[in-house]
Amino acid sequence: MIAKIETDQARTKEPSVLHRLLRSRSGTLGLIIIIFYVVVALAGVLQWTPYPPNEQHAVDRLSPPSKTYWLGTDLFGRDMLSRIIKGASNSLYVALASVALSTLAGTLIGTVSAYVGGNFDNLLMRIMDIFFAFPAILLALLIVTIMGRGLDKTIIAIAVVYTPIFARVARAPVLSVKEMEFITAARCVGMSHRRILFFHILPNTLAPLIVQVSLALSWSLLTEAGLSFLGLGIQPPEPSWGVMLSESRGLSEIAPWLMIYPGLAIMLGVLGFNLLGDGLRDVLDPRLKRLR
Repeated sequence: MIAKIETDQARTKEPSVLHRLLRSRSGTLGLIIIIFYVVVALAGVLQWTPYPPNEQHAVDRLSPPSKTYWLGTDLFGRDMLSRIIKGASNSLYVALASVALSTLAGTLIGTVSAYVGGNFDNLLMRIMDIFFAFPAILLALLIVTIMGRGLDKTIIAIAVVYTPIFARVARAPVLSVKEMEFITAARCVGMSHRRILFFHILPNTLAPLIVQVSLALSWSLLTEAGLSFLGLGIQPPEPSWGVMLSESRGLSEIAPWLMIYPGLAIMLGVLGFNLLGDGLRDVLDPRLKRLR
């Protein structure tokens, strides 16, 4: 009885996931960057920008950063700060939507494949291996070329590219969890396969998936920027960091701010999600005890 009370007290004193994350330097820095990124993206959604993102000021074309235009203007006289803020909302929307789709599809494929096993598992994993054989950006280019340009097409292309990764990540822990005693007991009492799979196995495999989501968000940002840079992602005049980089290629010598600020925005977003992923890995991986 005393041992049980001591165990309960120890569990009560165990710090929360957020508290442990904040004890990680990389996790804290990543969380701060992502919060800032989300705030900027919300400002873009709510149109809280100095100027309308597509408003042209012909007399102020290629103006350098100043009190009037904090980050300067582009070739058409559009305010760079306003377009970067709006571009943040577009990039975040594409990243969240594509990663949500790939997480759902990949987790379902990997979990069901590992649970069923046998030839079914081998077949699905060989299909995933075929997708792995293509570099991510080339596979995304192929899908967008077949389906056509546009925001929705970009989301689908990125989701297809990263679905195999989530399938692999979800499959590995299911292979071990499904052989544990509590799963055998659930089968013995007559629980359905669907209940065992989604209420007993899947909740015990969420930790690596959460880490993978944060990392996939950074990859999707880069992939979207790459597709937009090549003219196959978000289409002008809608603001996109990749499009802004593409438009600045011939003007980098006379207007370097056109390339610097969108590039820094992409770098900051990717860095934030990567640092957050490292922090979550340290917190959620039971093999890493550095923060506990």
